[in-house]
This record gives sequence, structure tokens and C-alpha cells, in this order.
Amino acid sequence: MTILPPDPDLTALRFELARLRAARGWSYDELASHSGLARRTVIEIEQGRTIGTLKTWHALAHALNTPLDELFSTLCRGHDLPGPAQDRLPTRAPVADHPNRRDPPERAITHSHASRTV
Repeated sequence: MTILPPDPDLTALRFELARLRAARGWSYDELASHSGLARRTVIEIEQGRTIGTLKTWHALAHALNTPLDELFSTLCRGHDLPGPAQDRLPTRAPVADHPNRRDPPERAITHSHASRTV
């Protein structure tokens, strides 16, 4: 018998994207500009017409200065995280206390994987 994982909560993920964008006071155009994505892509993801690729979500996470794991953890809302609790890795410091976490200041965001400023 095959046991399938629960469905990811894609609605929670797109709502989190909208919440993070709104928290910065950004329009679709501003998020598109900060992420290097097309405005249409941002709109279609946030409105649930497409899921987006991992590369797209990576760009959005960097633009929003939000760790990918924090963003993607919304996919598991409504069900347990994968694996038995004893098999899980220890949890890291809360994101708000994470040394690399910065609240959204009104300044340029530097992309750490390349030598360019978004």
C-alpha cells in the first residue's frame, strides 16, 4: 500500500507571499523589480494561477529578505511536518532572532549568491 503525503497548502504559500509584499508596502511592480521577475509572474503566483519554479521562489525569498524554509513552511499548515518527531533535525533559532534576519528596511537588498545589488 502506498501512503501519499498530504497535499501542500499552496493557498497559504501565496497568502504568505501577499502578506510579505504588503508588509513592505510594495506593489506588484516593486516586488517584480526587486526580484528580477516579470510583473505578470508575480501576479499569477500571488493569485494562484501558477505555482512558480524553485528558482522563482528563490528570487522572491531574496527580494523579501525571507529564508526559503520559513516561506515554504507555510506549505505544511494544517498537517504535521514530514517524518517522526524523533527523526527531525533540531529546530534552529526563531527566525526573528536569527543573526542573518533583517526586517525590511528601506534600503537595497544585496543578493548573496552574486555580486549584484537588486
